[in-house]
Amino acid sequence: MNEFTIGQLMDMVRKFCEVRDWDQYHNPKDLAIGISTEANELLDIFRFKSEKEMREMFQNKQIKEHIEDEIADTFFFLLRFAQMNHLDLGKCMTDKLEKNNIKYPVEKIKGKNLKYTEI
Repeated sequence: MNEFTIGQLMDMVRKFCEVRDWDQYHNPKDLAIGISTEANELLDIFRFKSEKEMREMFQNKQIKEHIEDEIADTFFFLLRFAQMNHLDLGKCMTDKLEKNNIKYPVEKIKGKNLKYTEI
């Protein structure tokens, strides 16, 4: 398994885009559209599938590769968005987890899938 830090992955994405002169196309709006588009392509794979069908999809080499491609495409745009806009993804994530720890206290939400306004 290849293990890279977020910073290393962001640098790989930056270099990939630099040699292709893509900075001009990677403003916040276009990158956000890319994130959304790729995430929706991932959703399309699972839409209307049963729990059993979804589990079986990961046993099929071609379908699993398609899922991996869509995850990578979504992650690419997310990394590029952060890289182009000088966002620290680690800090974004830890800050959000702290906020969610307050919004979703374990004693009220454990085992429940509710929006914070519903608890």
